[in-house]
Amino acid sequence: MKILVGYDGSNQAKEALNVAMKHAKAFNAAVYVVCSMKKESQTIQGEIEQAQESLEYTRQFFSNNGIPVETHLLVRGFTPGEDLVEFAKEHDIDEILVGIKKTSPVGKIVFGSNARYVILNAHCPVVAVK
Repeated sequence: MKILVGYDGSNQAKEALNVAMKHAKAFNAAVYVVCSMKKESQTIQGEIEQAQESLEYTRQFFSNNGIPVETHLLVRGFTPGEDLVEFAKEHDIDEILVGIKKTSPVGKIVFGSNARYVILNAHCPVVAVK
């Protein structure tokens, strides 16, 4: 089994790591942790380095517990939601975990929701973690 975790360093994403750990142990699964950044001219080296450090934290989190893990930093020009769905298809992922936070209905309309995009478009089950 392959589990994908969308990771952005938020508290919700860290909770998704905890759930992924439980699922990986229960199902003898490998974990893929993906951090997605938009490909923009404003994407600066400091942001990329910070994302790489966050991914290193996640790699150690799983490795220290004997869970096979791969980390990926994606800068492909997609939104994070699109990146997760495409990555899941490309790597034949069996389950996706995404952290969610409560937003107002207006906030969802104005800013969209990456988690919502993943839930509606993924080819596999999606677990939303608060």
